[in-house]
This record gives sequence, structure tokens and C-alpha cells, in this order.
Amino acid sequence: MAWQLQSAKQRFSEVVRRALEIGPQMVTRHGRDAVVVVSAEEFRRLRTGGADFKQFLQAAPDLARLKVRRQRRPARRVKL
Repeated sequence: MAWQLQSAKQRFSEVVRRALEIGPQMVTRHGRDAVVVVSAEEFRRLRTGGADFKQFLQAAPDLARLKVRRQRRPARRVKL
């Protein structure tokens, strides 16, 4: 939902409540997108990229389950 600035000012508590319960709330000024109201938790997640690098790596799928086969033939000869 997009809120006109004047309406968002008058109903700020509702804008905040919806940002917490539903998600980001767009506020427009003069018919153009101006700002987005988001929860503090969402802001922190966006600011830090969602997780640190260690958490990102730990969330990766288990690569040991991949069945990778290597050809046992010798490499081809290349003239340099």
C-alpha cells in the first residue's frame, strides 16, 4: 500500500503497525515515491545483507552429497 504523505502523518501509528505486521510501507509525496517505512528488524537485515559471511557459508547445501566423477585419462598435450 502507498500512503500519501499527509495521510501518513495523520495516521503514523497505523503506518508503523502495518510496517511491523505486513511489511514495508511506501510513502509518496507529490505523487512520487518518497520514502519506505520498514521495521527495525528488516532494516538491520537489509543493512547487513541478511547474514554475516560465516552464516552464509554454513547455510550452503552439503556438497558431500554431490556425485562428481573425474576422468582418469591423462590430460591432452598442448603445444606452446
